[in-house]
Parts: sequence; structure tokens; C-alpha cells
Amino acid sequence: MIQADDVTGVFADTAAVREGLAAVGYLADDKIAGVVSLAARLGKPLLIEGPAGTGKTQLAKSVAMMTGRPLIRLQCYEGIDESKALYEWDYRKQLLWIQAARGDETFSADAVIETGKGIFDERFLLTRPMLEAIRSPQPAVLLVDEVDRVDTETEALFLEVLAEHQVSVPELGRMEARHVPLVFLTSNNTRDLSEALKRRCLFLYLDYPSADREREIVSRAVPGLARELVERLVGLVETLRRLNLKKPPSVSETIDLARTLHLLGATDLDVTDASLVQNVLLKYRDDVQIAEAALAPRSWSKRP
Repeated sequence: MIQADDVTGVFADTAAVREGLAAVGYLADDKIAGVVSLAARLGKPLLIEGPAGTGKTQLAKSVAMMTGRPLIRLQCYEGIDESKALYEWDYRKQLLWIQAARGDETFSADAVIETGKGIFDERFLLTRPMLEAIRSPQPAVLLVDEVDRVDTETEALFLEVLAEHQVSVPELGRMEARHVPLVFLTSNNTRDLSEALKRRCLFLYLDYPSADREREIVSRAVPGLARELVERLVGLVETLRRLNLKKPPSVSETIDLARTLHLLGATDLDVTDASLVQNVLLKYRDDVQIAEAALAPRSWSKRP
């Protein structure tokens, strides 16, 4: 595996990135590999948008694996603030320190409160993912997952890290990056991100893969599955994605169905087995009804 302090070669060009990602099990096309190479060489964050389950998060994980860098992940959610994303003070330890210091004759509580000396020390600073990535002793991969789930105010907090590679802590001043992290932001496009954030990033849209590429992904993930069955499976998934579903099957769900067929020792794809569609590929009742109506007259015993 490539060491964290020797990443120039793996990001040198599109071919090098494709080879490196393939070595850790991620099949990237030239578009994906080219943008990752450029983001790493420019030191800019990469914003990845697209439907859920198309490999956005896995791309960041795979880049971390291929370079040997630690992966630091910030999972975004509604209501997250700087105390969960950047840092917060350990108030309990601060209180214990004050109580212990009161037994010291040279201690002045008023002076500590007035000047901040002692209380606001790095000993009491709890680092969260973004500050952790900035202060990492070695180059890291920072994954800000589902950034579209946070509100615009919280999104604005991320800009300093993305643009300046630093975090400002009022009591301590600026904390600059020891090593510039390679940043990936993912979005399912549930809301529009600000122009300020997008301006600081390179952009990559990950859509569902082509049939050929998805067959290759499935064959690599489930090597024991017969080629003919892989073709029928991918054909079924493509048909479902063309329907007006609330949540079309993702690549990860295609792989789940492939693993299910392999586990069952299946030699054919029979969609009359409702569990295959309802429990593996589809997650909404309305989607199941739409799929059943569309697939009922079709036979999947032959390649579609």
C-alpha cells in the first residue's frame, strides 16, 4: 500500500488514480479518476453530488485506503453545529480544574475568569472531525458526508476550513493545518448548497453507472455469480430505474441482490419471488406496486 507521505505518484494523472482505486476495489472511470487527481494536486475540496448509493462516500473511503491516509468522517445531520463539527470545550474538566485549583493559595478564580488563563487551554479542547483533520500529524482524508443536510448557517462555518485550511478558536486564535487534508464533500442534492461553498470546491456528479460498468462492479463484488445471472440482474435494475419510483435501486442494492442470489444458490432470476424486489431492491410500498405492475408480464429467465 502507498504510504501517507508518498502520494505524489498515485495522483500524478488519471491513469494512476484509476489504477490505485482499482487496487482497493473501486472501479472508477476516467471522469472520476481525473477529477480526484486534479483535486489532490490543486489541494482543493471535491464536492460530489448524485443519487444515494452511487458510490460517493465509498470514493472517499477508497482514496484513503489507496494512499494509506487516515479517514476522518463528519456525518452531517439536521441541527449539527460547530460543537459537533469543529470543536467544543470540555466544561466538566474545566470545572474540576477550577475546584482543584481553589486549594492553591496562589490561585485567583477572579483572575482566571477575567483573563481566561488556565481554563481555555488546549488540555480542555475537544477536537471534532474538521479540527481533527486540520491538526492531524499526518495528511488525512476528511469526508464531510451529506453536507446538504446541514442548514446554511452551519454550512458557512465550514468555509474557513475549506478555503484557508484553518479553524479560528476565539480563546486560542487560529489553528492552521499541519498538513492540508484531502477533503471530500458528498451531497444527495436534497437542497441547493451555497455559491460560496461551491466556489471553493471542484465538482463531480456521480450518476448511476452504465450497464457495462455495473456488471463489472457486481462481478468484482460477487465473483461467484454466473455471468448470465449478472447480466439479467443488471437488466432488471436498469428497468426499475426507468420507472417513476420514489427511490430507484442504488448500486449498493444491486450488489445486495447479487449476494442474495449467490447465497441462495440461484441459477435464474425469478421476480415472482416477491422478496427479491420488495426486500432487497425497493424500500417503499408504492415503488413495489409500480414495479410489480411493470414486471408482471415479463420473464427474466432470459436476458432482457
